[in-house]
Amino acid sequence: MTDTSRPRTIAPTTPTATTATTVRGADLGSLVQDVLPLLLDWLPRQRWFAGKGRPVTAVSPATVTLLPGLRPGDPLLLHLLLRVEQRSGDGTSGTISTEVYQLLLGARSSVGSDLPGGAVIGRISGGAHDGLLTYDAAYDPALALRLLGFLASANGSQGAQLGPLRFRSLLGLELNDLTGPGASARIGTAEQSNTSIIYGDTAILKLFRRINPGLNPDLELSLALSRAGSARIPAPLAWYEGDLPDAPDLPATLGLLQRFLHGGKDGWEFALAHVQRLRTDPEWRSVHDGHPSDHITGNFSAESFLLGRATAEVHLALARTLPVTVLDRSEIEALADVMALRLDAAVLAVPALAPYRAPLRRIFQALAASARDGRLLRAQRIHGDLHLGQSMRTARGWALLDFEGEPAKSLEERRRPQPAVRDVAAMLRSFDYAAAHLLTGLPADDPGRPRLAVLAGTWALRNRAAYCAGYAAAGAEDPVADPVLLHAMETDKAVYEVVYEAHNRPEWLGIPMSAIIRLAEAAER
Repeated sequence: MTDTSRPRTIAPTTPTATTATTVRGADLGSLVQDVLPLLLDWLPRQRWFAGKGRPVTAVSPATVTLLPGLRPGDPLLLHLLLRVEQRSGDGTSGTISTEVYQLLLGARSSVGSDLPGGAVIGRISGGAHDGLLTYDAAYDPALALRLLGFLASANGSQGAQLGPLRFRSLLGLELNDLTGPGASARIGTAEQSNTSIIYGDTAILKLFRRINPGLNPDLELSLALSRAGSARIPAPLAWYEGDLPDAPDLPATLGLLQRFLHGGKDGWEFALAHVQRLRTDPEWRSVHDGHPSDHITGNFSAESFLLGRATAEVHLALARTLPVTVLDRSEIEALADVMALRLDAAVLAVPALAPYRAPLRRIFQALAASARDGRLLRAQRIHGDLHLGQSMRTARGWALLDFEGEPAKSLEERRRPQPAVRDVAAMLRSFDYAAAHLLTGLPADDPGRPRLAVLAGTWALRNRAAYCAGYAAAGAEDPVADPVLLHAMETDKAVYEVVYEAHNRPEWLGIPMSAIIRLAEAAER
């Protein structure tokens, strides 16, 4: 948990002149009001904006905080928490929902070559701020370094405060080396629901975009694993949080600074590169009768074993550090019922699921029946959104990243203890996704497709088995030893994937549907 001791207050300074106009304290409110109409169009075009497809009806500031520069003439930097209202349907009727988003607002007279076009919010037209260009300051290295400077000023967990913002770092940690001469900042390329700023080759700041009151699991679990001495995560360095006017007693996590794993290989790209090499390997042509050679399919399984081991080590460390509960009969039955309800909703959303509904429901019924036979389930804090893209292969081994959980779920849901095998099942699905890329772009009538499909299936099968073996080898419960639970968790994940792909990437729908067919056929045997 974060330290609740009183933070040191950073003395406010008078806003300095921007390159386009003078913005004094009394003018900040009018500047923000001038920017709000521009945000109506800009926000829905951002990758991290969660409300795509629904009209934005209103944007208003929840908090506005000036992050002052050190010298007169430094560009303006405002920290904004924005209330964004959207209405379902066509925007003229339906239910109104409100979300809070975080924005670092920069302002200058002209756009520089260092700013990508998508970062530009727009130019103010008319009024006191006529001609001022506004933009997402996360993409401005100088302003990103200014934010880092406030984190460096925290100097320990007691932290420092600027208006509603509190900056904290781990006790005794020095960050000044990141902000000195030669310091650099750049935007990471992998994030979608958030934005990452990389400082040199040393640290990375995750800027949370959609903000909920309360402690973000990414910060909570990173600190817990750090306390447990885990080497399977990027070490947390500092963080900042803010008060929301509607929930002053639940400070919201706004950003998390961690060690940057320089030279690490993204787990998804690492696996995918191996899968793609199989297509060009001349030996794949030797695949006959469903029996590809070990030489072709076995090369990545050692990495999968080590990744399984790393996952188990993280689960074991979380179980040592945070509370573990036991789910009784009624709770397990409720868990199975929720899965069945999700399936029913998915069938309505994606009719292609309908032929498999009955056997899939039997998978969840088997889980409920096992509870009636007296089984209990351990539940603990888990990653919550684990897949190959949330892992990284470094020189020191595998590390797990991004413990935020599924962004679409509420903070309460993401912090709820769950069976650890849910993470295992999610990673198994990720191996299926990687293997399916062996067929990407291959015409349906390609004569080599059937043999490549056999090779892809065998690659997924062997890496799934290796991952589970590595997980058990670390001393955690062997997920394969409880097929009822594992199949229920994997089915639940595959059903979620079907709905997601149908709505977002219909060309990928065949990947989770293949798993649905496999799981349904197994349930009927």
